[in-house]
Order: sequence, then C-alpha cells, then structure tokens
Amino acid sequence: MGEIGNILLIIVSVVFVNNFVLAKFLGLCPFVGVTQKTESALGMGMAVTFVMAMTGAVTWLVYNYILLPGSSNIIGMIFPSIRESGLVGVLKTASYILVIATLVQIVELALRKLSPALYESLGIYLPLITTNCAVLGVALLNTTDSPERLSFLHATVQGFGAGLGFMVAMLLMSGIRERLALANVPTCLQGLPIAFICTGLMALAFFGFSGMI
Repeated sequence: MGEIGNILLIIVSVVFVNNFVLAKFLGLCPFVGVTQKTESALGMGMAVTFVMAMTGAVTWLVYNYILLPGSSNIIGMIFPSIRESGLVGVLKTASYILVIATLVQIVELALRKLSPALYESLGIYLPLITTNCAVLGVALLNTTDSPERLSFLHATVQGFGAGLGFMVAMLLMSGIRERLALANVPTCLQGLPIAFICTGLMALAFFGFSGMI
C-alpha cells in the first residue's frame, strides 16, 4: 500500500474506528457543552481540529528533537548528560501542555479578531481546549504511546484526523440536540441526561466500525 493509502487508513481509523469522543470518551466537556447549536459546534470543531493537527506536528518535533536521548537531542548538544538520558520522563506532560496552551491562545486571539460572535458563543469552552484530554491524547498517541514510531507526516495526519473525528461527532450531536429541543422529552431527562443517553447510542453506532481497520 502506498503512502496515500496509509494516510487514508490513519484518517479513517481516528475518525470512525477510534474516534476520540465516541470510542475513547475523551473531550466530553466541550462535546456536551457546545453542541446546543450547529454553528457553535462547527466553530469549536474547527478550532479543535486546528489545535490537534498542530499539536500532533509540534509535539512530534519536541519529542524527537528535545525529549528523546541521542545525538539528535538539541539540548543534549549543550549538556551531554541530557543527550544520554533524555527528558521524556521529566518534561513530557509539561512540554505538551505548554504547546497546547500556546496553540489555543493563537486560536483564541484569531477568533476574537476575525469572528467576535463565534468567540462569544463558544465562551469559556474555547480556553478549556487547553485542558481537553483529547488534545493531550493526540500528543501522547503520536509519541510515547504509539505502538510504532511515526513519521512527522503520519503524526500530523493523525492529529488532523483526530480533530476531524471530534468535529464529526460534535456536528452529529448538535443535529440531534436541535431536534431534541423541539421534541417532547420528559422533564427528568431534559438537558444533560438525554444528551448523555444520545452520546451512548452514538457510541454504540460507531462501535460498528470496530475491526474495520
């Protein structure tokens, strides 16, 4: 299978088979909080897709050229002890969160400048992308938790695909919740209860993709 085929397999895998929301149940806070309207869900999905794609690329570079021991360790060129031991165990999580926080800040500034209405509609959930465990999951899946060492291209594509899967799940959920707003839902199930029930049903539907890749 050629390189294009491998890229398509990665995208299909993280969008459908291993969807971060519906298969791994990561990032449920913005998934539930920003899916009342399709416009907000689309905006958040695009923001998360950008952050995940860039996180996949930047954390791959940080992992391979700063954290891993070896001759390619940039800091190790100055400090030989770091070149031999590496910084994976010490700075892995901290460095990844710093990268994610920087990317989220860029997205927040861009939305505030280009689309103030969308920025206001996303509210507190936009800066909360920094603590979105799905984004950190992409960073870990591309580096320390990867079953095999990925190339820079594959890590970036996997981050983009994960964000795309996140956006697909949010758009599907927003469509369901807009219909639920017009439905006669029992009082005890209105709001979050019916949202989580629908999330579980969607997860069962996506479970049908398991084993495909």
